[in-house]
Amino acid sequence: MTRLHDPHLHAFASDNYSGIHPEVLAAIAEANDGHQSAYGDDVYTARLGEVLRGHFGEQAEAFATFNGTGANVVSLAAMLPRWGAVICAATAHINVDEGGAPERMGSLKLLAIPTPEGKLTPELVDREAWGWGNEHRAQPLVVSITQTTELGTAYTVDEITALAEHAHARGMRLHLDGARLSNAAAHLNSSLRSFTTDAGVDVVSLGGTKNGILAGEAVVVLNPEAASGMPYVRKLSMQLASKMRFASAQLIALYEGDLWLRNARQANAMADLLRAGLEAGINDGSMLGLRLTQPTQSNAVFAVLPREAAERIRAQHRFYDWDEAAGEVRWMCSYDTTPEHVRDFLTTISTELTR
Repeated sequence: MTRLHDPHLHAFASDNYSGIHPEVLAAIAEANDGHQSAYGDDVYTARLGEVLRGHFGEQAEAFATFNGTGANVVSLAAMLPRWGAVICAATAHINVDEGGAPERMGSLKLLAIPTPEGKLTPELVDREAWGWGNEHRAQPLVVSITQTTELGTAYTVDEITALAEHAHARGMRLHLDGARLSNAAAHLNSSLRSFTTDAGVDVVSLGGTKNGILAGEAVVVLNPEAASGMPYVRKLSMQLASKMRFASAQLIALYEGDLWLRNARQANAMADLLRAGLEAGINDGSMLGLRLTQPTQSNAVFAVLPREAAERIRAQHRFYDWDEAAGEVRWMCSYDTTPEHVRDFLTTISTELTR
């Protein structure tokens, strides 16, 4: 096959735009020769379980999936009866970016709450944590949070612990969408376990695709009592891979050593570098009309800028609108973003804002 794209182009649209990390590609090749049992009955999937138990504790059980939406749907469907509801932030990926899959495929109700900086608090949860025993209301039985959030912010260990305790005291479970869990660990300088298992999280959707692998996430059940029928839910949700060893090999490559943390630290550092350059431009007047809108606590930078300038910048470096009505955009860095990429992007932003 002939290469069809320009490998020198670098976007700030999503960490999904990046290629596969060489160590992950090597792991896929290493797992390729010969035959292994299908559907997860293979040595690589067994090893993945060992690796993730090392991160999350001996009680943890892992179920690889194809993608993040699949991991979230499988997690929530296994945590809830058909009459159950999930309390989440209005900005949650499950609420705005999964095509209605949790509700349509998972047969559950989302109870979305507007939040500052994309983060739930016990007080915000209580806006929807009511009506148990009322047959006319979908029963709120799970709280779902995202770490890091869709706005690039990170919950602290104490904040997650407080949410877990609050949910559990009301008979609810806590699910964590960890598509960028590694970025949170890098920001907090903490282990994955410290703000999941040890904080009282019941089930995690563990990310991989945004952090350097080809395709694959995993549902990690931390509390065996919080999810039932996982093998069956994964299959009927069309998330059971026939050649599971290749999904598992990728996740092993990411989490067996420190690749997950190296990649996340690089992405976060480039977002910090981008923000520093933007702040400098705002302060020296070379980026008139630009305003930063969210804290930078992972690999995302959010800003408002004139629409015409945004379109000129986008023509050279792809990125997405976040709130089109407000003129807010999102700039994402990836594990393969370099200081040169950031400097080039900053030059483009400055040039187009002063035209």
